[in-house]
This record gives sequence, C-alpha cells and structure tokens, in this order.
Amino acid sequence: MYILKTSAAFDSAHFLHGYQGKCANLHGHRWNIEVEAGAEELQTEGEKRGMVLDFFDLKSAVRALAEEYDHALIYEENTLQSTTVSALQTEGFRLIAVPYRPTAENFAKSFYETLSRKGLPVVRVTVYETPNNCACYEDRK
Repeated sequence: MYILKTSAAFDSAHFLHGYQGKCANLHGHRWNIEVEAGAEELQTEGEKRGMVLDFFDLKSAVRALAEEYDHALIYEENTLQSTTVSALQTEGFRLIAVPYRPTAENFAKSFYETLSRKGLPVVRVTVYETPNNCACYEDRK
C-alpha cells in the first residue's frame, strides 16, 4: 500500500468532565494531527498519474480541520452550565461543544471520520496531545 502523510497543529483548551485528576481542570495543549492517506494502486491517468492523491488536497483538508479547532475551548456537550457558556460567549471566547469527551482518542476518530466524509482515502489519524503522547485511529475493515 502507498501511504502519504501530512500534519497540522492547533492550540486549544479542554477539560475532562468527571475525571479524577489534573485533566479535570481547564488546560491547554498544542495538538498535532498527523494524517495518513493511502491506496493499493497509484492513479494511472491524468495530471495525478503516479499519485495516491495530490498532496495539496490532503494538506489543505488537514490544515482546514486544524484551523477549525484553533484557539478555542473545546468541551463535551452538556458538561458546562448554560450560565457558564453564556458568560464565556458574552466575553467573546470561542467555544466548541463536541458530542464526545475531548480526548486524543476521540479527536483521532472524529478527525478520521470528518476527512473520510470529504472523500479522502484516510488510513490512519494520529493526534498528539503532547510531543510524546498520542492516540491513533484507523478503521480496520
């Protein structure tokens, strides 16, 4: 299998509701998304002959995904009081509610699904929460 890999990063804050430990507190990360796309065969015709896909298309999609989450507070839906959300919005903070606990594992799966829906031949998504700690998601169908 031929594999292409690209990455993009974003800075954001999160917390883990109901967690017993430091990560229960609001804190930030420099998240790094590493995406691998692949195919068994290279394209055989047209301007993309000899390619899995155009690196530009892969890089653009991954960078757009990172930009979407950059400099925001990402939190699990229904884990903040509505008055807290309203107060933060009134102050102009950018909030992103997600339907899952905002862990590296869940980000990896969510990003995989998002990029796959865009038609990219995603093989694996790795999300680094720190330079040394990451979670990967791949669909082993």
